Amino acid sequence: MSPQKQNESQLDRFKELARQLECDEDEAAFDEALKRLADVKALPKHEPKKRGTK
Repeated sequence: MSPQKQNESQLDRFKELARQLECDEDEAAFDEALKRLADVKALPKHEPKKRGTK
């Protein structure tokens, strides 16, 4: 079997599994989900502990 036919059948299997799992094919839904995943808040700036003078 040629590599292209293997890739096509793998793609077909992927698409079929996605349908069985009821994945949303809408690009807008994908973008919204990606925004929720990528919404990272900045970490607080690290400030070193102040040492007391002796």
